[in-house]
Amino acid sequence: MAIGRIELSTHGQGLYEFTEKAARFVSEEGSDDGLLTVFVRHTSCSLLIQENADPSVQVDLKAFFRRLVPPTTDPAMDYIIHRDEGPDDMPAHIKAALLPVSLSIPFADGRLLLGTWQGIYLFEHRDHPHRRQIVLHV
Repeated sequence: MAIGRIELSTHGQGLYEFTEKAARFVSEEGSDDGLLTVFVRHTSCSLLIQENADPSVQVDLKAFFRRLVPPTTDPAMDYIIHRDEGPDDMPAHIKAALLPVSLSIPFADGRLLLGTWQGIYLFEHRDHPHRRQIVLHV
């Protein structure tokens, strides 16, 4: 059993890939086969396994979730009470409630068993920069 940590700096809403950092942790841990658990320690971002070949996938995901859960300045969100940290705060919590905050990824021979076009991403839901902590466990 090993625990590692990754810290990512974000600069606003979007997807931030950290596949290589997770793969390095698995290979350096020394276990040949097992399961990597990835957990983000925040309530306004989430984790995704998503395509990493075509950047338009990330653009479309960001646009879809902004349309699904707009900022509280949008009239459709006038029922929202929690507004203390800005118009992106409660929508960020809603998105994090809809999307995973932990992932399980099998590995064999010290390598993640991701598909050809899959990458591991932190999905930042806030507009302003943040430092996000991700915990890895094998």
